[in-house]
Amino acid sequence: MKAIAIKNFGEPNVFQTIDLPLPSVSPNSVLIKVLATSINPVDLKIRQGAVADIAPDFPAVLHGDVAGVIEALGDDVTKFEIGEEVYACAGGVKGTDGALAEYLLADAELVAHKPKSLSMTEAAALPLVSITAWEGLIDRVKVQPNQNVLIYGGTGGVGHIAVQLAKWAGAKVYATVSSHEKAEIALNLGADVAINYLQTSVEEFVAEHTNGKGFDVVFDTVGNDNLQNAFNAAKLNSTVVSTVSLSKQDLTLLHAKGLTLHLVYMLIPMLFNTNRFYHGKILAKLAELVDDGQVHPLVDAKLFTFADVAAAHAYVESGRALGKVVLTQSLKDI
Repeated sequence: MKAIAIKNFGEPNVFQTIDLPLPSVSPNSVLIKVLATSINPVDLKIRQGAVADIAPDFPAVLHGDVAGVIEALGDDVTKFEIGEEVYACAGGVKGTDGALAEYLLADAELVAHKPKSLSMTEAAALPLVSITAWEGLIDRVKVQPNQNVLIYGGTGGVGHIAVQLAKWAGAKVYATVSSHEKAEIALNLGADVAINYLQTSVEEFVAEHTNGKGFDVVFDTVGNDNLQNAFNAAKLNSTVVSTVSLSKQDLTLLHAKGLTLHLVYMLIPMLFNTNRFYHGKILAKLAELVDDGQVHPLVDAKLFTFADVAAAHAYVESGRALGKVVLTQSLKDI
């Protein structure tokens, strides 16, 4: 089969097309004919060599998110049939090949039936970001009706799903954005209030929207030094969730306000082969929410084919993308 791989870390132009043996199904695995994949920040970091410890062996086939069709079934796989449409985050890290290929061999526990109401392009945008948002808000925080939930990065990959999940859970949702256009998108996604963080300080919007008390839950998809803003925005004895915390932080506010901090790293099941079934379960539930009209993906208007993966990575790194950037095998798959 044809695959697009990297033989060393580097800039987007490091990708090259190679030939690889067609994977053979093993027990409890499925072979997926790949029709679409999407780019997540971790894909960029792996390609750059910034997280070399979780990179697949060279030649490395990247990208975890996949949408496609079941091509073959391993022994003991009973929940799928050949020809069914599926989606997953199932590879592209150490010990696995990724979705930038014609076929992906995946652990069946990581895979779920694709939402019926979505195209392959739309479905490929969902897995990693949706699992991350679910683990943060539904599993860790257990968001409750009428809680005030602040989501940093309300139109980002994880953030735009978090807005919708928090709204589904019954919370009052506040989303930070950086422009009027993104404010409109956040409101259309279900946010009750969109806050332009470039125009309004943390102290100002905490005073305006919570009478200075702070938010019940702060979900920080920006992370690193933005964690200090998240601590400032949280009310006493409340909860902060972060998806990016690769930095040293002053925990004084965390202590002074009695905060609980949760860190979400959704790659753990793949990297450590533990509780993989739960990711498949999340995606199955998410498909129900999508088909019920509760959740939908935000996909950037600029679409790419696999052959354009270098341009797609460069586009994401430029910061110009709005929503998830998706690649398909060919234009006919869009």
